Amino acid sequence: MHIAETCIDEKAKAEKIELNEAIFDVPFNEGLVHQVITAYMNNARMQTKKNKSRSDVKGGGAKPWRQKGTGRARAGTTRSPIWRSGGKTFTGQADWSQKVNKKMFRAAMKCILSEFARANNLVVINELDITDHKTKSFLKVAKPLGLDDATYILHELTMELFLSSRNIHTVSLFDAYGIDPYNLYRSKKLVFTKEALKQIEERLL
Repeated sequence: MHIAETCIDEKAKAEKIELNEAIFDVPFNEGLVHQVITAYMNNARMQTKKNKSRSDVKGGGAKPWRQKGTGRARAGTTRSPIWRSGGKTFTGQADWSQKVNKKMFRAAMKCILSEFARANNLVVINELDITDHKTKSFLKVAKPLGLDDATYILHELTMELFLSSRNIHTVSLFDAYGIDPYNLYRSKKLVFTKEALKQIEERLL
């Protein structure tokens, strides 16, 4: 499989490069991709609902009175659910987290990357070098190439790149080890640097 490589200089001539078929020529598995992306979305949900059980309530370490001889029912802690200000018996706790194993993660990433390659929405550039934090500096480089509406996957995410692109809502920046299936799938176009492409291959193979 081949893909057009766009140099960062708009006057430079595009060329073809070879992509690893083990990553960029994988059949699309809709069920797997849906499962992995759903898990990532669930893991991002805030766990805001939680009632305190007897182990979560502060205090109650000492036995309130001796076991026998008082005429009262035996009690081991003042934080028992039957006591006022005690813990709750059946606590409602929200936990939507789902585990994604490495094999599923790699397979989903390969499926998504392969779809971008088949649709010719994947571009490789030599490098992305921005020397200041101004938005117009980033647009001056990206807009002439039609790359102002893309997800950039870089081998090194510098502060200048981050600051110069953060006000452009159509642009996202990730390093090769920080990109995930959810952000990959919701992208319109992918832009890799050559070094980031090598790092992605090391990560997924």
